[in-house]
Amino acid sequence: MRCVYCGCEESKVIDSRSIEEGNAIRRRRECVKCGKRFTTFETVETTPLLVIKNSGVRQPYDKNKLKNGILKACEKRPVAMCVVDNLVDEITKQLYNSLEQEVSSKKIGELVMSGLKGIDEVAYIRFASVYRQFKDSATFIEEMKKIFEQSSNDGK
Repeated sequence: MRCVYCGCEESKVIDSRSIEEGNAIRRRRECVKCGKRFTTFETVETTPLLVIKNSGVRQPYDKNKLKNGILKACEKRPVAMCVVDNLVDEITKQLYNSLEQEVSSKKIGELVMSGLKGIDEVAYIRFASVYRQFKDSATFIEEMKKIFEQSSNDGK
């Protein structure tokens, strides 16, 4: 690592700390030539993940966009922010672990609905109504029936 002060390519690591929940390392270094200290960060390089929209357009995966969609569905619901963050992290992990460089927005929507179903049924219905583009009240009622059937089957 090149010293930011004198350009020397030799430095020694004084301190290393894990940051961002173990996803990065912060290193405090000291230049062997001038003795000045500087900080470097080391992160894992990931391959970019592209989302294929329904229109066929490809765009980079955005974890914040996913989180905002989930937050909108959970608005005014008793869902803690840490639960939302965990769901976003779990979905992101599943997407990257699939080792695919492109994923359809449909697959992401299904993962969100699957996660929300176990967290909050109202948030699930809100997300599903936008994601599945309910055309009328009959479609909405059909989805509600599915939830009631599953709830009664789970209770038995």
